[in-house]
Amino acid sequence: MTKEDLLNITEAAPFFSMVLLVRTLPRIPALHLGKMLGRVSRFFLPNRRKTTCENLHRAYPDKDNAWVKHQEKLVFEHLGISAVEMLRLDRLNSRAEIDRLFTIEGLEHLEKLQADNQAAFLLTAHLGFWECGTIILPLLGYPADYVTKTIRNPYVDRFFKQQREASGGCCIDSKHGARRIIKSLAKKRFVCLLLDQHISKKHAVIVDFFGRPAYATPIIPQIALKTQTPIIPIFCYRNPDFSCHVIIEAPVIFTENLTSESIQSCTQQLTDIVEAAVRKQPDQWFWVHRRWRKSAEKK
Repeated sequence: MTKEDLLNITEAAPFFSMVLLVRTLPRIPALHLGKMLGRVSRFFLPNRRKTTCENLHRAYPDKDNAWVKHQEKLVFEHLGISAVEMLRLDRLNSRAEIDRLFTIEGLEHLEKLQADNQAAFLLTAHLGFWECGTIILPLLGYPADYVTKTIRNPYVDRFFKQQREASGGCCIDSKHGARRIIKSLAKKRFVCLLLDQHISKKHAVIVDFFGRPAYATPIIPQIALKTQTPIIPIFCYRNPDFSCHVIIEAPVIFTENLTSESIQSCTQQLTDIVEAAVRKQPDQWFWVHRRWRKSAEKK
């Protein structure tokens, strides 16, 4: 065993101890535990709390400090719930369980695409129970692949990959993933992506998000413009009783010629869709992330 292997095992041990605990508990007690841990974690993550409050203040300039503080608490509670839910993804392993926990609005959009034997992008964000698609889509009969980031610790990365692929989907590494995305689309599969995180300015275009410039990946519009692939916005909101409401919107199809201007315009259009979804339930978005960077504001 190498020194690096030993370090990875040591780092992963507390994580897998938590995995064992939350997978031993029934779902509702486990999620209540996650909510409590999320609330407590605020006091150990002062920089994340500061980022969350700053982001909320700037995104909602008309709201007062009391509203921002309340939202900040809800954000951390929600992230605690989401973290626990991610450790139990493969427990959602039956159609009956999906029907019991999820109310799905707009499923006809996916049904039509499948009936037409047509691939599509499924666009979502780090909002609500965003990981649920990795499980429920294959269980509902929709072949899907998911663009994900590799986690540095290989043991933790392997665990999450197994969770996400438990129902039959496949993970696509976001690094150099364009070729695999195109292959998945060619096989008439759905490809799920998230468009709400900062990326390197080297590979980005600048969009307006909550009234502030931010970097966004243009890869979805680039492929969609080249191939006329439909883009289906899909968001999953968590209800107070831990059930979920999935909203599947009508397909967006870009018909413009592939130019730098059309890529910019289409990326902005998708960003606007994400912003509108976040505004419906702001406490369920990932405000702890440094989505906005000073370098984008200087452009």
